[in-house]
Amino acid sequence: MAAPNAAVLRFGDRRVPRPLTGLSVVDVTAPTDVDDAAEADRLIVLGTTTDLAIVLARLLRADRLDVEVALVRRPWAARRARTGNARRVPLIRDETGAVLTRYALWMPPEESAQTLTGEAVVDDFLLFDGDVAGVRIEPTTDLPGLRARVLTGGLRRRPWVTGRAAQLGTTGVLVVRDGVRAARPARRSTFYRHTKGWLAVR
Repeated sequence: MAAPNAAVLRFGDRRVPRPLTGLSVVDVTAPTDVDDAAEADRLIVLGTTTDLAIVLARLLRADRLDVEVALVRRPWAARRARTGNARRVPLIRDETGAVLTRYALWMPPEESAQTLTGEAVVDDFLLFDGDVAGVRIEPTTDLPGLRARVLTGGLRRRPWVTGRAAQLGTTGVLVVRDGVRAARPARRSTFYRHTKGWLAVR
């Protein structure tokens, strides 16, 4: 059974798959376009995980996290997006209001720099203190909400550390969110679980 009052948010020139025929379609060229589907109970995102992050950040800003959200990157996923059940999962954001859907990286601030210098913690656990190649942070579908791992630059991998929040203080860091690099380096960065999760249709 289709979710009541669903709408499609189309990024780029993607074709609307047949299972979504008949639904209202909003072409998104700017984050504010998401607001044009304000009356929908379910939003179906035709786009990438980066586009999904834009939609979730807009819903977070508007306090609309009770709206169900589905991502359709391939046409075969359209039917499930329209008829599948929603499950509330942790929403991971940062201090700028950006939402993380896939991964984030803390990297050296310049390509010429070999290491990231500073101190990072996940909740009360010291992730590193000193110099590292970088850090990867990922949201999880279950509590506590995220996991982080120090990047070694070699074959040996450090273990994942799970928690509610990952915080970094540093001499300089380039933050990458879902593949998008920040415009300028920062000295602090925090990713943390929002007080309310989002309703994922998967």
